[in-house]
Amino acid sequence: MTIAEKLPPLPDWLADLLPHLPFDWPAVLDVDRTLILAIFVVVYAGMILGGLPRLMLDRAGVALLGAIAVIGLGEMSPAQAAAAIHLPTMLLLFSFMVISAQMRLGGFYSTITRFIVALRLSPLVLLAMVILIAGALSAVFSNDIVCLAMAPVLAEACLRRRLDPVPYLLALACASNIGSAATLIGNPQNMLIGEVLSLSFAGYLNIALPPVLLGLVALWALLAWPARHGVLLVDPEAAQLASMIRDVPRFDAWQTFKGLAVATALMLIFLLTDWPRDVAALVAAGVLLLSQKLHSSKVMGLVDWPLLILFMGLFVVNHALQDSGLTQHAMTWLGTQGLDLGDPATLFGTTLVLSNLVSNVPAVMLLLPAATEPWAGPMLALVSTLAGNLLIVGSIANIIVVDAARQCGIKIDWKQHARVGLPVTLVTLAITAAYLVWRPL
Repeated sequence: MTIAEKLPPLPDWLADLLPHLPFDWPAVLDVDRTLILAIFVVVYAGMILGGLPRLMLDRAGVALLGAIAVIGLGEMSPAQAAAAIHLPTMLLLFSFMVISAQMRLGGFYSTITRFIVALRLSPLVLLAMVILIAGALSAVFSNDIVCLAMAPVLAEACLRRRLDPVPYLLALACASNIGSAATLIGNPQNMLIGEVLSLSFAGYLNIALPPVLLGLVALWALLAWPARHGVLLVDPEAAQLASMIRDVPRFDAWQTFKGLAVATALMLIFLLTDWPRDVAALVAAGVLLLSQKLHSSKVMGLVDWPLLILFMGLFVVNHALQDSGLTQHAMTWLGTQGLDLGDPATLFGTTLVLSNLVSNVPAVMLLLPAATEPWAGPMLALVSTLAGNLLIVGSIANIIVVDAARQCGIKIDWKQHARVGLPVTLVTLAITAAYLVWRPL
């Protein structure tokens, strides 16, 4: 017997109220379902707020607490909770964190950043190079780690060249988000979508690459237009703000080569074979951990464990809600109200709103049950990723870049970000919508 079964029945006033709610709640909400719904609401409120009031919890902590509540209240057994976690997604996500950590520890990201900034390029050409490199790297490696490694080096290098680092840092954040939408391994939500819906790697790349490339061009144009008269240049005193970046790994040719070789091999495996992506990536991560110079603890230290915990917690909470039947009831009721998530325009708009309300990973998890049509998966991946540019909290990459700027004495507030993020989001989503209309999936 669950804890819910031991609870007293609903009070009379609540029982009288339920028939007046949008759909047949008395038939839907028994005590167990009420508990699951309450846990779900609290967890997603935490996703919106970034934590829970008066508690030292971040989003990962809230998701973990929600999963613990589901198990502790007897709504799912530990075995059922473990089965609810989509293991292929977790393995793929972990493996690419290891691969990207290898590249960072080998000094690849910092070295290539310093190289492009050191080139005698005009400010606008340099801006294009930052966008191109950030977008390309984020399509293959984890965009969060790309930003984590590149942002402080880029900020310092720009200041030393007496260039205003803000446009370049915003270009890095936006380009990493846009570029990561090109593949099913560019970001966590795409990995989730690709694994759960069993999307073809090459098929998705063929769909996503055109709007992503156009989006990167649009990003450059939107940033370059205000800077066409040289406003990217700052006063000489600003260069004094450049901080000495410490703990930046020195370039290690062998470690970098090993990481690039493994990443290239994985791309070929994904494109040319039907070998399960999670297994291939896990083997690749294992190969990289076999090192005589690079200690595994350093690699593991760069794995984003809170993100993995966030995924596991949300898997459990969302699965509990789905098993309760409430998800289907809610979708049915929304359909009667004219909000059909099976309609492309509705799913497009809902994904955009939810991605900025609760962040893109929780939004995708929430909307995945509605992605039953062939077009739904690619649309969900593209829109949830591109929507992350709208607000600072829309993606982890944005937060990483803003925090790195702050540590270098550079302030990027939400207004500065929104002046770039809003038009970039609107333009890239418009490009994507037009492309999907022109090329039905």
